[in-house]
Amino acid sequence: MLEIKHLTKIYPDGTIALRDVSFTVEEGEFLIIIGLSGSGKSTLLRCINRLIEPTEGQILWDGMDITAADAVQLRHIRRQIGMIFQQFNLVKRATVMTNVLSGRLGYVNPWASLLHRFPPADREMARRALERVGLADQAHKRADELSGGQQQRVGIARALMQQPRMVLADEPVASLDPVLAHSILGDLERLNQEEGITVLCSLHYLDLVQRYATRVIGLRDGRIVYRGTGDDIRNMTDAEFKEIYGEEAVRVSVGPHAKEETR
Repeated sequence: MLEIKHLTKIYPDGTIALRDVSFTVEEGEFLIIIGLSGSGKSTLLRCINRLIEPTEGQILWDGMDITAADAVQLRHIRRQIGMIFQQFNLVKRATVMTNVLSGRLGYVNPWASLLHRFPPADREMARRALERVGLADQAHKRADELSGGQQQRVGIARALMQQPRMVLADEPVASLDPVLAHSILGDLERLNQEEGITVLCSLHYLDLVQRYATRVIGLRDGRIVYRGTGDDIRNMTDAEFKEIYGEEAVRVSVGPHAKEETR
């Protein structure tokens, strides 16, 4: 179980990104975080694996306090938490295989990794990870030769190399078209359902939230203003929608996607 307790993040310029956020995530959930840009979604996800340091509060995972972990403990914790980024976060000039193997950096000798000396077992694991996301035939291409959807699949394969118990996905489909968005989220759903990997994902499009979430948290100005199940979000009222997105927000359709818009 993941427990977030009274989490607050204040940036050096005084911006309050998170304000006393508390919730729990059960093992095997597909929890989606919604809210406007700047509501604190990315900050929350990045605090969980301490890519961003919280200002106050605790993050407990199976009783271990991530916020109090030292460098060695944090290295072990991060092995179990995969991260998928909106902008893919790949080394563009490196091959697909090299990018995927970088998911093993928490397990191998740092000097060996700098020389790309990964054990044969890791290379076989990388090959299988690419097969799972349908990119086995792209292994030796440069990452920047791939489409956006393919690059995000490389990011998923890289996360799989950590053999994670939990995956944090920060707006993973924001730059993709609707068909690719469903394809990428379908990949994450299979990992969640077939392997029991807990998924925490931030999204904008409500139809995607309704399709994939087992539970939803809505953020506004760094505070939790909505909690619901997948069924709840499918029956969201206008009042609940405006509580998350503001009084001036209206629901509009953008192609097949329902999305928030402020006017």
